[in-house]
Amino acid sequence: MRETTAAPADAVRDPARVGAGGSLRVRVRERIQETPDAVSLVLDAELPYRPGQFLTLRIPGGGARCYSLASSPHTGEPMRITVKRVPGGLGSGWVCDTVAAGDELEVLAPAGGFTPGPDGLDRDLLLVAGGSGITPVLSLTKSALAAGRGRIALLYANRDPESVIFRDELERLAARHPDRLTVVHWLESLRGLPTAVRLGELVAPYAGREAWLCGPGPLMDAAETALRSAGAPGARIHRERYFSLGADVFAPGAAPATAPDPGAEAVAVAELDGETRTAPWSRGVTLLDALLAAGVEAPYSCREGACAACCCRVVEGEVSMVRNEVLDAEDLADGYVLACQALPLTDRVRVTYE
Repeated sequence: MRETTAAPADAVRDPARVGAGGSLRVRVRERIQETPDAVSLVLDAELPYRPGQFLTLRIPGGGARCYSLASSPHTGEPMRITVKRVPGGLGSGWVCDTVAAGDELEVLAPAGGFTPGPDGLDRDLLLVAGGSGITPVLSLTKSALAAGRGRIALLYANRDPESVIFRDELERLAARHPDRLTVVHWLESLRGLPTAVRLGELVAPYAGREAWLCGPGPLMDAAETALRSAGAPGARIHRERYFSLGADVFAPGAAPATAPDPGAEAVAVAELDGETRTAPWSRGVTLLDALLAAGVEAPYSCREGACAACCCRVVEGEVSMVRNEVLDAEDLADGYVLACQALPLTDRVRVTYE
């Protein structure tokens, strides 16, 4: 099932207009019914983004939801987000039932850390997805095939054949790249739940690859356990985490803080996009706000410590975090922090976003 509805030609104008607080307004070019409970919105917008990132949409009633981009910045295709209905979900229900071609959406710039580094697309990859978790994984797949040189193995778990999102697109990609892309479908209706033991034989041959996992928590837990049992190092296993935003990140109060006091007690040094920038950092100001106030275009989205879009690594000095819902003990041990929640404990802190 794949039905497409396009907006009238005169309804698609001003691909991305700046709104209040730095948000953007974009129009929906097409609405595609991927499955009975999953919808893609093709956007008339040209925003810079990386494979695997997401868009934050403002939803009616003053809330926000984050939805991954299924498109690739390396193929020339238009931006596309895909949303699967969640029972009782306010955001997914609105998108699946109401949003139509020609509608205008308010969004924040693409964000998210579920994206490979500079040479990541050239490596051999293992991609594991479940349900709508295929959305950023499809972006990674298309990007690696278009801009990389490595081989990709994709394991995609779903309830039954009717719930497989992008089934035809995955078949076309596999047929076009038979030497580089292998797609394995796991259907619970035929094989039962994908436990760590059951996944073991499937993922073991790829334990040496960079692994990217996205889907329901139990699936990612099972895949990670299977990979670690096969000898895969934890540093090569990357997980995307789903979350809901509790506050309206588009509200005026969510805007960046004002500039820190010139007599700041600390200094932040940030390595970002190949440049090193220094910013004054007051003790009561978060790292993100200090960097933004100094003109550093540091990445962020939710500002609640719930999405990891602002994640960076402390390589000098120490910080504390007000809140953390996404980084686990291993992440923290490796020095990763959330810039939107980080406060300085030392006079100088150096972080890297690379």
